[in-house]
Amino acid sequence: METQLLILPGLGNSGDKHWQTFWHEKFKNSIRLIQDNWDEPVREDWIARLNEEVSKLENPTILVAHSLAVSLVLHWAETNSNKNIIGALLVAPADVDSPEHTPDVIRNFSPMPLYQLPFPSIVIASENDPYASFDRKKFFAEKWGSDFVNVGRQGHINSDSDLKYWEEGQLILQKLINQIK
Repeated sequence: METQLLILPGLGNSGDKHWQTFWHEKFKNSIRLIQDNWDEPVREDWIARLNEEVSKLENPTILVAHSLAVSLVLHWAETNSNKNIIGALLVAPADVDSPEHTPDVIRNFSPMPLYQLPFPSIVIASENDPYASFDRKKFFAEKWGSDFVNVGRQGHINSDSDLKYWEEGQLILQKLINQIK
């Protein structure tokens, strides 16, 4: 099975030093979703853009979401579907319900949907992520029917974490692909 990746950056996009950027460069089978407004996201606009991109897919595709884009996947899958979406790697979900953990600019992504996803998924969490408590990420994974992977203390698993090609994440992605096959 030739699996494609649809890379979904979160708030502010994923910069040059973000693992998503390295993955997009490395994996020729990847597409990167581009939003019109990275800094003041509007949930409906982001969902529409994701739906537009998904409608063009011709190959089995895994969504690779980071931070705010994790809630985007949940909001999208709640009312949309596509036979080509076969799984999701949900990295460092931002707790859009918590003013303590996330900025007001993403509050329109609240409430975080809590239902079992219609495709296999893995939530990857760091113990010292400032954008969601570790217990809350475990709770999300349980509600979404996702496998849960603790990667230790890697912050928000973003550019500041300096992961480059993030080989550990690639191994987790391969585990998801193997699970789907």
